Amino acid sequence: MSRDYTLGEIAAYLGGELRGEAETRIIGLGTLQSAKEGQLSFLANPKYVKYLSGSQAEAVLLTADNAKSFKGCCIVVRDPYLAYAQISAWFDTSQKKSPGVHATASIHTSATVADDVFIGPNVVVEADVDIESGCHLEANSFVGAGSRIGANGFVGANVSIYHDVKIGSGAIIHSGAVVGADGFGIAPKPDGGWQKIHQIGGVTIGDDVEIGACTTIDRGALEDTRLGNGVKLDNHVQIAHNAIVGDYTALAAYSGLAGSAEVGSNCILAGDVCVVGHIRVCDNVQITARTLVTKSITEPGSYSSGATPLMTTAEWRRNSVRIGQLDKIARTVSKLNKE
Repeated sequence: MSRDYTLGEIAAYLGGELRGEAETRIIGLGTLQSAKEGQLSFLANPKYVKYLSGSQAEAVLLTADNAKSFKGCCIVVRDPYLAYAQISAWFDTSQKKSPGVHATASIHTSATVADDVFIGPNVVVEADVDIESGCHLEANSFVGAGSRIGANGFVGANVSIYHDVKIGSGAIIHSGAVVGADGFGIAPKPDGGWQKIHQIGGVTIGDDVEIGACTTIDRGALEDTRLGNGVKLDNHVQIAHNAIVGDYTALAAYSGLAGSAEVGSNCILAGDVCVVGHIRVCDNVQITARTLVTKSITEPGSYSSGATPLMTTAEWRRNSVRIGQLDKIARTVSKLNKE
């Protein structure tokens, strides 16, 4: 597949203003520091302005302000990072495979599989599964009975999708992910030991969801665990039974929701954030890395905790400064007590 486009084509697709020759060919993407002739770069973070003038990129995606003093070829856009994200699809190097079912795949006779689906080696599709048009299932993936994968879904190698899992259209599920395994449900016995609580709910996932490698989404104990439309989960994320993630929320690596936790729409959870069970985080919340969320959040905004109780990020920053002053304060108090 050709990955050779003109700047005119790219500018038209992005709705940007081209300042340069429309017929200039672009064959790839690169950072300001590493881009070479024929590559397109972008400036999104002010920290990288220092690399702009010396960049060897053929052209750069810039805001109008940054383009004012730039002498080279550029495409002026409102949001260079978003423009870079959009055009990255044109240079995607993943291999597109022709429809077909590998001879070693096992497809149950009651499963419904669209004609234009690719199913790789050793894939197992159980009874009453529905795999819609344009789906792509890589080697050794498993789809349990009664599950559905919506149109144009991608299931990476060694993915396990248990029974009664409903996945919307356009999903991307990376290698090693597990969707629909039992939640951690156990009840203590009076004489010691544990009684397993069988998880009889399922998992419901909306459209345009991406699930990172080795991420786990547990099935519900009674009702379904639910992910809304446009949810993005990084690698090694844990979503426990009956948790709910709202539309367009993103969770970075090592984040986790305990059972029955709910996170609203348009939220961002940075790396290693933990949300305890049976609480709710409202819409439009940002939670910084390594925060432990121990209570519901009812107001939009940014929150942090680190080793401290949860508070607004502004409060956390002030208190972090004060923690560094504790030794000086203690010495001052001790001196005053001696006087």
